[in-house]
Amino acid sequence: MESTVVIPNYNGIKYMDGCLKALYKGTTVPKVIVVDNGSSDESLKIVEEKYPQVQIIRFEKNEGFSAAVNAGIKASVTEFVILLNNDTKVEPHFVEALERAIRKNEDAFSVSAKMLSMKEPDLIDSAGDLYCAFGWAFSLGKGKEKGSYGKAAEIFASCAGAAIYKREVFEKIGYFDENHFAYLEDIDIGYRAKLSGFRNYFAPEAVVYHAGSGSSGSRYNEFKVKLSSRNSIYLIYKNMPLLQMLLNLPFLVPGFLVKFLFFMKKGMGKTYLFGLAEGFKLSFSERGRQNKVRFEAKNWRRYAKIQLELWINIIRRAMG
Repeated sequence: MESTVVIPNYNGIKYMDGCLKALYKGTTVPKVIVVDNGSSDESLKIVEEKYPQVQIIRFEKNEGFSAAVNAGIKASVTEFVILLNNDTKVEPHFVEALERAIRKNEDAFSVSAKMLSMKEPDLIDSAGDLYCAFGWAFSLGKGKEKGSYGKAAEIFASCAGAAIYKREVFEKIGYFDENHFAYLEDIDIGYRAKLSGFRNYFAPEAVVYHAGSGSSGSRYNEFKVKLSSRNSIYLIYKNMPLLQMLLNLPFLVPGFLVKFLFFMKKGMGKTYLFGLAEGFKLSFSERGRQNKVRFEAKNWRRYAKIQLELWINIIRRAMG
């Protein structure tokens, strides 16, 4: 057994049975750990009664996505760890395909699966994540035909909703930042991996169907908008040295302005601005400063490569 699948759960009664059933029907059956974030429904009862082989880790309250997956990763002993949202259903060769893909690249930290929409299975939900100089993170291929993005490729970061990671690399770069709680934590850890010389890839043959917003309830809501905007500021503070922040300022300012106008039209402009303010507050707090990536001049080539990627990804975002 080479992989452990870690599934964070928060009131996932609607999806948990389907998620586990699909996993156990796969050609490669991994060890499974469900980390529960203080659910008030009976989702854990389903796990206990129907899947007694699953290891369960319980939190008394909702500690967030990052804390949940960290607990699962640290409890695992296998070479690889697969993070999987509870609102997913994997295809039979999913685990096998991810393991094969991550073994192909010695410099890989992670490999992201091809996520299709559970509601519209002919459409892509994500073919890996990109991050650009506007301060925007976005999913490749969202809304495109499922036959698109059929080739393996390097990406900025893997979507932690369905991706495989080399467990030993966490010891070198750190685990998911629990200051994020949820949202953009996968971009952050992918960014940190790149700064440490690792890479992230996309494997189109590893297919999973994703319902989306299984815990937050909808694509845009006050909780998600506030946390995402907060974390977007913190992400920049953490991973960019001051000179790089200044270099990107002409892009970041209009990028955040466009986002503000977008959420203002949805009646959540104040929520977005409040999140940004919280992001600055977190960044300059003691717990925020402790997690800032230390700049090392010897790694300047990595910073230069990432910066070029941030500019190129503006074009890729514009092209859809």
